[in-house]
Amino acid sequence: MPTTPDVPIVAIIGPTASGKTGLSLDLAARLGGEIVNTDAMQVYRGMDIGTAKLPPAQRRGIPHHLLDTLEVRDPATVAQFQAWARDVVAALRARGVPPVLVGGSALYVRAILDRFAFPGTDDAVRARWEAELAAVGPHALHAVLTERDPAAAAAILPENGRRIVRALEVGELTGASFTASLPVLEYADPRTVQIGLRIDRPTLDARIEARVQQMIDDGLVAEVEHLLGRGLLEGRTASRAIGYREIAAHLAGELTLAQAQERIVIATRQFARRQDAWWRKDPRIVWLDHDDPELLEHALAAVPR
Repeated sequence: MPTTPDVPIVAIIGPTASGKTGLSLDLAARLGGEIVNTDAMQVYRGMDIGTAKLPPAQRRGIPHHLLDTLEVRDPATVAQFQAWARDVVAALRARGVPPVLVGGSALYVRAILDRFAFPGTDDAVRARWEAELAAVGPHALHAVLTERDPAAAAAILPENGRRIVRALEVGELTGASFTASLPVLEYADPRTVQIGLRIDRPTLDARIEARVQQMIDDGLVAEVEHLLGRGLLEGRTASRAIGYREIAAHLAGELTLAQAQERIVIATRQFARRQDAWWRKDPRIVWLDHDDPELLEHALAAVPR
Protein backbone atom coordinates (compact mmCIF):
# COMPACT_ATOMS: atom_id res chain seq x y z
CA MET A 1 0.00 0.00 0.00
CA PRO A 2 1.54 3.37 -0.97
CA THR A 3 2.40 5.97 1.61
CA THR A 4 0.08 8.96 1.80
CA PRO A 5 2.52 11.76 0.92
CA ASP A 6 0.86 14.60 2.84
CA VAL A 7 0.90 12.82 6.22
CA PRO A 8 3.63 14.41 8.38
CA ILE A 9 6.27 12.61 10.40
CA VAL A 10 6.77 14.18 13.83
CA ALA A 11 9.69 13.41 16.13
CA ILE A 12 9.83 14.64 19.71
CA ILE A 13 13.40 14.91 20.95
CA GLY A 14 15.14 16.23 24.02
CA PRO A 15 17.09 14.97 27.01
CA THR A 16 15.79 12.30 29.31
CA ALA A 17 13.28 13.62 31.90
CA SER A 18 12.49 16.74 29.83
CA GLY A 19 8.82 15.87 29.25
CA LYS A 20 8.90 14.22 25.81
CA THR A 21 6.35 11.54 26.70
CA GLY A 22 3.65 13.98 27.75
CA LEU A 23 4.07 16.14 24.66
CA SER A 24 4.06 13.09 22.37
CA LEU A 25 0.74 11.94 23.82
CA ASP A 26 -0.77 15.42 23.52
CA LEU A 27 0.37 15.73 19.90
CA ALA A 28 -0.78 12.25 18.93
CA ALA A 29 -4.19 12.93 20.44
CA ARG A 30 -4.60 16.23 18.57
CA LEU A 31 -3.22 14.91 15.26
CA GLY A 32 -5.00 11.56 15.34
CA GLY A 33 -1.56 9.96 15.36
CA GLU A 34 0.11 6.97 16.94
CA ILE A 35 3.32 6.70 18.94
CA VAL A 36 6.48 5.09 17.57
CA ASN A 37 9.11 4.33 20.20
CA THR A 38 12.67 5.38 19.33
CA ASP A 39 14.29 4.40 22.62
CA ALA A 40 16.80 1.60 22.08
CA MET A 41 16.05 -0.06 25.41
CA GLN A 42 12.26 0.16 25.51
CA VAL A 43 12.06 -2.56 22.86
CA TYR A 44 12.99 -5.08 25.57
CA ARG A 45 10.29 -6.95 27.45
CA GLY A 46 10.54 -6.48 31.19
CA MET A 47 12.78 -3.40 31.00
CA ASP A 48 10.03 -1.14 32.24
CA ILE A 49 10.94 0.79 35.38
CA GLY A 50 14.54 1.52 34.43
CA THR A 51 13.63 2.79 30.96
CA ALA A 52 10.68 4.90 32.18
CA LYS A 53 8.41 2.95 29.84
CA LEU A 54 4.90 4.34 29.98
CA PRO A 55 2.50 1.74 31.46
CA PRO A 56 -0.38 0.75 29.12
CA ALA A 57 -2.95 2.30 31.45
CA GLN A 58 -1.29 5.71 30.98
CA ARG A 59 -1.16 5.63 27.16
CA ARG A 60 -4.60 7.26 26.80
CA GLY A 61 -5.71 4.54 24.43
CA ILE A 62 -3.20 5.71 21.81
CA PRO A 63 -1.48 2.79 20.03
CA HIS A 64 2.26 2.49 20.71
CA HIS A 65 4.67 0.71 18.39
CA LEU A 66 8.11 -0.88 18.87
CA LEU A 67 7.70 -1.55 22.58
CA ASP A 68 8.34 -4.97 24.14
CA THR A 69 9.42 -6.67 20.92
CA LEU A 70 12.65 -8.37 22.08
CA GLU A 71 13.94 -10.50 24.94
CA VAL A 72 16.88 -9.12 26.92
CA ARG A 73 19.22 -11.73 25.42
CA ASP A 74 18.48 -10.50 21.89
CA PRO A 75 20.94 -8.09 20.30
CA ALA A 76 19.65 -5.05 18.42
CA THR A 77 21.48 -2.77 16.02
CA VAL A 78 20.72 0.68 14.69
CA ALA A 79 20.31 -0.82 11.21
CA GLN A 80 17.68 -3.26 12.46
CA PHE A 81 15.84 -0.54 14.34
CA GLN A 82 15.90 1.69 11.28
CA ALA A 83 14.18 -1.00 9.22
CA TRP A 84 11.58 -1.77 11.89
CA ALA A 85 10.72 1.87 12.49
CA ARG A 86 10.58 2.83 8.83
CA ASP A 87 8.19 -0.05 8.18
CA VAL A 88 5.92 1.13 11.00
CA VAL A 89 6.08 4.76 9.84
CA ALA A 90 5.23 3.77 6.26
CA ALA A 91 2.31 1.59 7.39
CA LEU A 92 0.88 4.37 9.56
CA ARG A 93 1.15 6.99 6.83
CA ALA A 94 -0.45 4.62 4.34
CA ARG A 95 -3.48 4.65 6.65
CA GLY A 96 -3.37 8.44 6.88
CA VAL A 97 -2.13 8.29 10.49
CA PRO A 98 0.69 10.67 11.52
CA PRO A 99 3.51 8.83 13.28
CA VAL A 100 4.78 10.59 16.40
CA LEU A 101 8.28 9.37 17.18
CA VAL A 102 9.54 9.71 20.73
CA GLY A 103 12.58 8.43 22.57
CA GLY A 104 16.02 9.36 23.78
CA SER A 105 18.25 7.44 21.39
CA ALA A 106 19.54 10.26 19.21
CA LEU A 107 21.32 8.11 16.63
CA TYR A 108 18.24 5.93 16.22
CA VAL A 109 16.08 8.98 15.51
CA ARG A 110 18.52 10.29 12.92
CA ALA A 111 18.79 6.85 11.31
CA ILE A 112 15.01 6.74 10.88
CA LEU A 113 14.47 10.29 9.69
CA ASP A 114 17.54 11.05 7.60
CA ARG A 115 19.11 9.64 4.47
CA PHE A 116 21.27 7.02 6.12
CA ALA A 117 22.49 3.82 4.45
CA PHE A 118 24.33 1.35 6.64
CA PRO A 119 27.52 -0.28 5.44
CA GLY A 120 27.57 -4.06 5.48
CA THR A 121 28.89 -6.24 8.25
CA ASP A 122 31.06 -9.33 8.41
CA ASP A 123 30.74 -11.67 11.38
CA ALA A 124 34.33 -12.90 11.13
CA VAL A 125 35.81 -9.41 10.95
CA ARG A 126 33.66 -8.18 13.80
CA ALA A 127 34.48 -11.24 15.92
CA ARG A 128 38.19 -10.62 15.41
CA TRP A 129 37.92 -7.01 16.59
CA GLU A 130 35.68 -8.03 19.49
CA ALA A 131 38.32 -10.54 20.56
CA GLU A 132 40.92 -7.78 20.37
CA LEU A 133 38.68 -5.55 22.47
CA ALA A 134 38.38 -8.27 25.11
CA ALA A 135 42.14 -8.75 25.12
CA VAL A 136 43.37 -5.15 25.26
CA GLY A 137 40.38 -3.09 26.41
CA PRO A 138 38.58 -0.15 24.80
CA HIS A 139 41.24 2.51 25.39
CA ALA A 140 43.96 0.51 23.64
CA LEU A 141 41.62 -0.30 20.77
CA HIS A 142 40.65 3.36 20.55
CA ALA A 143 44.34 4.12 20.01
CA VAL A 144 44.31 1.70 17.05
CA LEU A 145 41.26 3.47 15.66
CA THR A 146 43.03 6.83 16.09
CA GLU A 147 45.81 5.59 13.81
CA ARG A 148 43.46 4.12 11.21
CA ASP A 149 40.56 6.58 11.26
CA PRO A 150 41.29 9.77 13.21
CA ALA A 151 37.93 11.36 12.34
CA ALA A 152 36.00 8.40 13.72
CA ALA A 153 38.19 8.23 16.81
CA ALA A 154 37.52 11.89 17.54
CA ALA A 155 33.77 11.23 17.43
CA ILE A 156 33.75 8.07 19.60
CA LEU A 157 34.40 7.99 23.33
CA PRO A 158 37.42 5.83 24.29
CA GLU A 159 35.15 3.87 26.66
CA ASN A 160 32.67 2.91 23.92
CA GLY A 161 34.13 -0.42 22.90
CA ARG A 162 31.15 -1.45 20.81
CA ARG A 163 31.30 1.60 18.54
CA ILE A 164 35.08 1.37 18.30
CA VAL A 165 34.73 -2.21 17.06
CA ARG A 166 32.09 -1.16 14.55
CA ALA A 167 34.25 1.70 13.25
CA LEU A 168 37.21 -0.64 12.78
CA GLU A 169 34.99 -3.21 11.07
CA VAL A 170 33.54 -0.64 8.66
CA GLY A 171 36.98 0.72 7.89
CA GLU A 172 38.33 -2.73 7.13
CA LEU A 173 35.37 -3.68 4.95
CA THR A 174 34.95 -0.44 3.02
CA GLY A 175 38.29 1.31 3.16
CA ALA A 176 36.38 4.46 4.10
CA SER A 177 36.06 6.38 7.34
CA PHE A 178 33.30 5.28 9.67
CA THR A 179 32.14 8.89 9.73
CA ALA A 180 31.20 8.55 6.06
CA SER A 181 28.44 6.13 7.10
CA LEU A 182 26.87 8.53 9.59
CA PRO A 183 23.62 10.28 8.59
CA VAL A 184 23.69 13.56 6.72
CA LEU A 185 21.36 16.40 7.66
CA GLU A 186 18.78 15.61 5.00
CA TYR A 187 15.38 14.15 5.76
CA ALA A 188 14.40 11.04 3.83
CA ASP A 189 10.92 12.60 3.59
CA PRO A 190 10.55 16.39 3.47
CA ARG A 191 7.31 16.35 5.50
CA THR A 192 9.32 15.68 8.65
CA VAL A 193 9.68 17.88 11.70
CA GLN A 194 11.74 17.48 14.86
CA ILE A 195 10.40 19.27 17.91
CA GLY A 196 12.94 19.63 20.70
CA LEU A 197 12.27 20.34 24.35
CA ARG A 198 14.60 22.93 25.84
CA ILE A 199 15.24 22.71 29.60
CA ASP A 200 17.82 24.39 31.80
CA ARG A 201 20.49 22.21 33.32
CA PRO A 202 19.72 22.73 37.04
CA THR A 203 16.07 21.82 36.47
CA LEU A 204 17.03 18.80 34.39
CA ASP A 205 19.57 17.59 36.94
CA ALA A 206 16.96 17.80 39.69
CA ARG A 207 14.43 15.94 37.55
CA ILE A 208 16.91 13.19 36.81
CA GLU A 209 17.73 12.73 40.49
CA ALA A 210 14.02 12.57 41.33
CA ARG A 211 13.34 10.13 38.51
CA VAL A 212 16.08 7.76 39.63
CA GLN A 213 14.77 7.87 43.20
CA GLN A 214 11.29 7.06 41.89
CA MET A 215 12.67 4.12 39.92
CA ILE A 216 14.28 2.72 43.06
CA ASP A 217 11.05 3.24 45.00
CA ASP A 218 9.03 1.56 42.23
CA GLY A 219 11.10 -1.62 42.38
CA LEU A 220 14.04 -1.27 39.99
CA VAL A 221 16.15 -3.66 42.05
CA ALA A 222 13.54 -6.41 41.80
CA GLU A 223 13.13 -5.73 38.07
CA VAL A 224 16.85 -6.14 37.44
CA GLU A 225 17.03 -9.25 39.60
CA HIS A 226 14.22 -10.79 37.55
CA LEU A 227 15.90 -9.87 34.25
CA LEU A 228 19.22 -11.32 35.36
CA GLY A 229 17.41 -14.62 35.57
CA ARG A 230 16.25 -14.12 31.98
CA GLY A 231 19.76 -13.55 30.67
CA LEU A 232 20.23 -9.80 30.97
CA LEU A 233 24.01 -10.00 31.26
CA GLU A 234 24.15 -12.21 28.17
CA GLY A 235 22.43 -9.57 26.06
CA ARG A 236 24.94 -7.54 24.09
CA THR A 237 22.58 -4.56 23.85
CA ALA A 238 20.30 -4.69 26.90
CA SER A 239 23.13 -5.22 29.38
CA ARG A 240 24.52 -1.76 28.56
CA ALA A 241 21.40 0.10 29.68
CA ILE A 242 21.93 2.80 32.28
CA GLY A 243 20.43 1.74 35.58
CA TYR A 244 20.50 -1.97 34.84
CA ARG A 245 24.27 -2.35 34.83
CA GLU A 246 24.61 -0.40 38.09
CA ILE A 247 21.89 -2.36 39.88
CA ALA A 248 23.38 -5.60 38.55
CA ALA A 249 26.68 -4.57 40.17
CA HIS A 250 24.81 -3.92 43.41
CA LEU A 251 23.19 -7.34 43.27
CA ALA A 252 26.62 -8.86 42.66
CA GLY A 253 27.84 -7.24 45.88
CA GLU A 254 30.12 -4.79 44.11
CA LEU A 255 28.19 -1.65 45.11
CA THR A 256 25.85 -0.61 47.89
CA LEU A 257 22.41 0.45 46.74
CA ALA A 258 23.27 4.07 47.55
CA GLN A 259 26.42 3.85 45.42
CA ALA A 260 24.51 2.26 42.56
CA GLN A 261 21.86 4.96 42.74
CA GLU A 262 24.47 7.71 42.71
CA ARG A 263 26.15 6.15 39.67
CA ILE A 264 22.83 5.94 37.85
CA VAL A 265 22.22 9.65 38.46
CA ILE A 266 25.71 10.57 37.25
CA ALA A 267 25.49 8.33 34.17
CA THR A 268 22.05 9.67 33.28
CA ARG A 269 23.22 13.27 33.57
CA GLN A 270 26.22 12.49 31.38
CA PHE A 271 23.92 10.82 28.86
CA ALA A 272 21.71 13.90 28.82
CA ARG A 273 24.77 16.09 28.09
CA ARG A 274 25.71 13.81 25.17
CA GLN A 275 22.15 13.95 23.85
CA ASP A 276 22.20 17.72 23.99
CA ALA A 277 25.59 17.93 22.22
CA TRP A 278 24.30 15.68 19.43
CA TRP A 279 21.08 17.60 18.86
CA ARG A 280 22.68 21.04 19.03
CA LYS A 281 24.47 20.19 15.77
CA ASP A 282 21.13 19.91 13.96
CA PRO A 283 19.75 23.32 12.87
CA ARG A 284 16.47 21.82 11.65
CA ILE A 285 15.09 21.17 15.15
CA VAL A 286 12.29 23.44 16.32
CA TRP A 287 13.17 24.12 19.97
CA LEU A 288 10.44 24.89 22.49
CA ASP A 289 10.65 25.53 26.22
CA HIS A 290 9.60 22.50 28.25
CA ASP A 291 7.51 24.69 30.56
CA ASP A 292 5.90 26.85 27.86
CA PRO A 293 2.22 27.22 28.87
CA GLU A 294 1.36 27.12 25.15
CA LEU A 295 3.68 24.19 24.41
CA LEU A 296 1.15 22.04 22.60
CA GLU A 297 -0.11 24.87 20.40
CA HIS A 298 3.42 25.91 19.49
CA ALA A 299 4.32 22.29 18.72
CA LEU A 300 1.23 21.91 16.53
CA ALA A 301 2.19 25.08 14.66
CA ALA A 302 5.51 23.46 13.73
CA VAL A 303 3.91 20.37 12.17
CA PRO A 304 3.71 20.46 8.33
CA ARG A 305 0.11 20.76 7.12
